[in-house]
Amino acid sequence: MHIITDPAKFPEALRPSAITIGKFDGVHAGHMALINRVIAAAQREQCAAVVVTFDRHPMELFAPERAPKPIMSLEYRMRLLAQTGVDAVIVLPFTRELSELSPEGFIEQLLCEQLGMRALVIGDDFRFGHRGAGDVNLLRERSTDLGFALDIVSDVTEGDGVRASSSLVRALLADGEVQRAARILQRNHTVRGTVVHGAKRGRELGFLTANLSPRDLEGFIPADGVYAGYLHVDERMYPSAISIGNNPTFDGVPQQQIEAYVLDETLDLYGKLVTVEFVDRVRPMVKFESLDALIEGIRNDVRRVRELLELTQP
Repeated sequence: MHIITDPAKFPEALRPSAITIGKFDGVHAGHMALINRVIAAAQREQCAAVVVTFDRHPMELFAPERAPKPIMSLEYRMRLLAQTGVDAVIVLPFTRELSELSPEGFIEQLLCEQLGMRALVIGDDFRFGHRGAGDVNLLRERSTDLGFALDIVSDVTEGDGVRASSSLVRALLADGEVQRAARILQRNHTVRGTVVHGAKRGRELGFLTANLSPRDLEGFIPADGVYAGYLHVDERMYPSAISIGNNPTFDGVPQQQIEAYVLDETLDLYGKLVTVEFVDRVRPMVKFESLDALIEGIRNDVRRVRELLELTQP
């Protein structure tokens, strides 16, 4: 798969193209509906299937303090898009200049002239151009005279009829509903980071944990609590009990600390880049009245993790 950051350098070999456009944060079920349709359009039109996306959310340019936290890193988004079978992804740097491009300029200059668009696949709420002035009605008007096929895809809904969206995934993760988020993502949610030395309280309690550095952490952090999941490292995965939070039993622990206790293994993970996968939530974060109560609580958590991951109890 080609990854292109300058549409002016779009390879001639990829022209003409069938295009779908969006932020694709999470590459969830709604996004996959667009991608599957653009691949079908490319096969029908005998041209390249191309995803046009952006390096960041527009709010990061105009109001960074209000920008939503990304579900995943740009690198992970590219890896997932590469697995879909599209021929190329164009990552547009979201700049002020791009934000000021008129809807007509977006269609004619970017999509048609630079990318050789022959077909366009979009959601029915798609907006584009300066201040989001462009919509599906404008695209319908211009599709005939500019000679491109237009395919408008209806919303993909979750089991209860709620529209699948990146905003919904973030809200579910923020509530600790990792299982429901996984249904929309079509895979378990993950975060990635480097293992660093912690306060070593886990070692003292008999549960050695891998602490992820908050400095290079990638991915949306779910709500505080204990989760069943897996730790991935060196192309292997290990069943784990995962803790997120500030551990209220102890004073002075920083917020949103992610720790993974790998079951039945003792691994040297310091300095390694690991991925933590969330399968289900065991419980919210609670304060224990004593160390003995905390240790018993952790033992119960581990037993519950084994049940959720369908592992044999020792």
